[in-house]
Amino acid sequence: MHFRKPQESAPFNPQQVQQLKKLVSQGESLTLEFKRKAAFPEKIVREIIALANTKGGILLIGIGDDKSIPGLKHPEDDSHVLQKALRQCRPAIVLHETFIPIGDARTVIQYEIPESQKKPHYFVDQEKQFSYVRVDDKSIQASREMREITKRSQHKKDIRFHYGDHERLLMQYLDEHASITLERFRQISGLKKFYASKKLVILVLADVLRITPTERGDVYSLAFKAKT
Repeated sequence: MHFRKPQESAPFNPQQVQQLKKLVSQGESLTLEFKRKAAFPEKIVREIIALANTKGGILLIGIGDDKSIPGLKHPEDDSHVLQKALRQCRPAIVLHETFIPIGDARTVIQYEIPESQKKPHYFVDQEKQFSYVRVDDKSIQASREMREITKRSQHKKDIRFHYGDHERLLMQYLDEHASITLERFRQISGLKKFYASKKLVILVLADVLRITPTERGDVYSLAFKAKT
């Protein structure tokens, strides 16, 4: 973790507050997340992991889901508990912390999280570890396939694969359906889960398929579908 040490007595800056309001008005998105306070720091760390594992972004603490800006009365306390929770990240995440005074003895904490070069990051809880990715304005737990794709896509070279009967069957299915799941591909191909998973991962890395994580599991679709 790398933080810029905030100034506890930082002066109120109208221009900075105006920029904050403009940012908040955009609403939560792929690269922007709001939290009212750091009451559940582990959940906030998962949001940070998801941003770092995807496109990077900004996390604001002291912002309501309704885009209100109540701020924090004791931002140092929120910062402290979050820094402690970030120790559960593996590998460590680089981020930039800024305190933004908004008046009335209230402050918003802004965290800038760049897209990581050490994906995927994990949240380590005792002997278990979990990874997360960002999809639209949500952070979703990454599947084994998504973690593999995230890791290998950073050093992706020309990906070659054999176009055999299973791949042909998959393309025929996607010609008639918008998407497919790993379980459905396993069913129609007769492959064991390990081999079906491996084929889907390779096809995503080869830019033949696109993977979309959802709360109910990953779905795969054609990266480029021919117009009819």
